[in-house]
Amino acid sequence: MTTNITTQISILGLLKYSLNVSQRAHVRLLSSSRGVATFTGADTNVRQQLPHSTSARLWSSSCAAAGVSVAHRRYSTQQAESAEEDTLHTIISDTENVQGSYSKHEFQAETKKLLDIVARSLYSEKEVFIRELISNSSDALEKLRHKMITAGGETAPMEIHLQTDAATDNGISIWLKDSGVFEIAEASGVRQGTKIVLHFKDDCKEFSSEDRVKEVVTKYSNFVSFPIFLNGRRLNTLQALWMMEPKDISERQHEEFYRYVAQAHDKPRYTLHYRADAPLNIRSIFYVPEMKPSMFDASREMGSSVALYSRKVLIQTKATDILPKWLRFLRGVVDSEDIPLNLSRELLQESALIRKLRDVLQQRVIRFLLDQSKKDPEKYARFFDDYGLFMREGIVTTAEQSVKEDIAKLLRFESSALPAGQQTSLMEYASRMKAGTRNIYYLCAPNRHLAEHSPYFEAMKQKDMEVLFCFEQFDELTLLHLREFDRKKLISAETDIVVDHYKEEKFQDSKPASERLTDQQAEDLMAWMRNALVQRVTNIKVTPRLDTHPAMITVLEMGAARHFLRTQQLARSSEERAQILQPTLEINTGHDLIKKLHALKDSNPELAQLLLEQIYDNAMITAGLNEDPRPMISRLNQLLTQALEKH
Repeated sequence: MTTNITTQISILGLLKYSLNVSQRAHVRLLSSSRGVATFTGADTNVRQQLPHSTSARLWSSSCAAAGVSVAHRRYSTQQAESAEEDTLHTIISDTENVQGSYSKHEFQAETKKLLDIVARSLYSEKEVFIRELISNSSDALEKLRHKMITAGGETAPMEIHLQTDAATDNGISIWLKDSGVFEIAEASGVRQGTKIVLHFKDDCKEFSSEDRVKEVVTKYSNFVSFPIFLNGRRLNTLQALWMMEPKDISERQHEEFYRYVAQAHDKPRYTLHYRADAPLNIRSIFYVPEMKPSMFDASREMGSSVALYSRKVLIQTKATDILPKWLRFLRGVVDSEDIPLNLSRELLQESALIRKLRDVLQQRVIRFLLDQSKKDPEKYARFFDDYGLFMREGIVTTAEQSVKEDIAKLLRFESSALPAGQQTSLMEYASRMKAGTRNIYYLCAPNRHLAEHSPYFEAMKQKDMEVLFCFEQFDELTLLHLREFDRKKLISAETDIVVDHYKEEKFQDSKPASERLTDQQAEDLMAWMRNALVQRVTNIKVTPRLDTHPAMITVLEMGAARHFLRTQQLARSSEERAQILQPTLEINTGHDLIKKLHALKDSNPELAQLLLEQIYDNAMITAGLNEDPRPMISRLNQLLTQALEKH
């Protein structure tokens, strides 16, 4: 007698009704070519029998089974353990006896090859066969439950039992190794339900271990509706909250479930329980963690933290295709019967249906966050401070303009029209726009103080326009990709100045003529400055839009220029930057420094050169086009030395 590593899986409905004589007699015993698979049942139109392997679906029965109410199932594993009885509960027993002789059946050559491919190549992980057996068992019980309900019969608890046996002799069936032949015989002593006995090869003996089987069951089938017992102990004690009515779930249940699915210790900041039957069947729960995301969480290399289920059976622990990448900060579960799976039920098949599911979930999350921002603006402001990077990423990486604008509704900025610290949205900005205004203006700066003292904001104040202040590093790139919102163009205050020049808009200088250089003096000064700066500027102009600043740099696409320079790995000289940027230096002829520069160019050319270069570098730094001020240290020291020589 050969000793085999054995796992016994029994799926039995414990039913409070008796079978008639014909049903009791209609049972069969199966043995496969590579192992022993025993099947017993009340209605057994047995379809294809696969040779034993680690693949799933070893058999398929047309009679399969029923369901059970889960109203009394506990969510908390701890509660279930405290209530566990001392006695083990099992329904597996060896009561079957073969009656008569076996009838031998042989697979066709093509079928045998196909089954071999399925057994060896279909699944990426061997452990999946346990998930498939349990799924088939659950389907069988569900069908029986439905049949009993429609027939008006009484339903009773139905269970799935697994039993491991690390070293067992099994003498029931005939072992026909690698023959492609299986045998069927009538049997007596067969209980209601289905029983499968699997004999493992040496390289699969890990699945005869109780701990290993428990690990697989809790990973894939922890939320199956029917009780699953392993060696008499209940395994699946968790409730599938996403299948319940939202009103029936307490806050504490959500907290426990969040900690389970997120493997976290904090609480959910937001909870979205979303259910839909059209256009797709969706049961889902999403959580936003209370804790601020770490640098690792913010990385695009971080995968999805949303698990995908189909009928409460785990398909993917980290489903990357059902939500866009920018929503990877969410934790939770999505369950849908409509998702197209490949044959192994391990991978999603990219299709119009998956894209539709992704779009539906994305829009629902956006709408939920928008609702939260209206219900509690202060709480949402804290959320945006922590998670705003993900919204910016969503706008940058999304192709469709309509989706970009939907995500943009979640953005928040400070505004020149509001007190410091108070945030506003693009929609609120648009509602405050003056009649006839078609642009939304923004200005990027490290903080509000620098923004309000920027020469570009100073220029915008003359137009009496509200300006959004963008303090985050990626705000500028985000708005460049967004381009427009609600048919209103997003214009940088720096770009608006250049556009005004092209439109030849005239602005009145607030200083009287006596406090400014004359037109001739200004022309002479600009001619000298062009020669002194050589190739570092494309043009020099007089601007009436500055009051407290001596000069400013303008570039047609300032934001794009800054982004280009930041992404360049090679250091560039000021001349090289000028060739790329083609900057214009605009001077304020009423400023004391500019008037002094005009006087020094003739009386002290050396000092005038130092002063001009410092004014130019100051303007470049203010524009964000020169992030390394160290080269000007030597010049500043010279200017300070000459200033102190007079004292």
